Amino acid sequence: MLGALMYLSKLLLSFLPNIHMVGMLIMVYTLVYRTKALIPIYVYVLLTGLFDGFGLWWIPYLYIWTVLWAVTMLLPKKMPRWAQMTVYPAVCALHGLAFGTLYAPVQALMFGYSFKTTLAWIASGFVFDLLHAAGNFAFGLLIVPAVSLLKYLERQKKDL
Repeated sequence: MLGALMYLSKLLLSFLPNIHMVGMLIMVYTLVYRTKALIPIYVYVLLTGLFDGFGLWWIPYLYIWTVLWAVTMLLPKKMPRWAQMTVYPAVCALHGLAFGTLYAPVQALMFGYSFKTTLAWIASGFVFDLLHAAGNFAFGLLIVPAVSLLKYLERQKKDL
């Protein structure tokens, strides 16, 4: 269900260029479920392929979201709330900003780009990476409250 929620959130915001809740949800799931967060991430990746097509563009999805998961896993578990409110949106935004660069190695391999061509490809998409970063930052501001809510719901589930 969590992976389907990620896919649905992307669909609902698809009218906006590169602005979605996927990064925020990956961080929330990782902060709450840790390693088990890989399950909804790859459900999302599979759903994206099933509904949007398993084209060459999809291949980087096999690792690009895992980068955000891994960075989130490396963040300290015990961080003051004020630091969480700053660090989480910043990490989410940086992933959006780096999206084109993270995507580029597969693009270069698939299409035989030189290093210079790869840099030009990254530069040509930089405006979209800026939009991605801005959207990720805005949704990143919801990470701390969403983590609190999900942890509360998990406690309630255990009490049933």
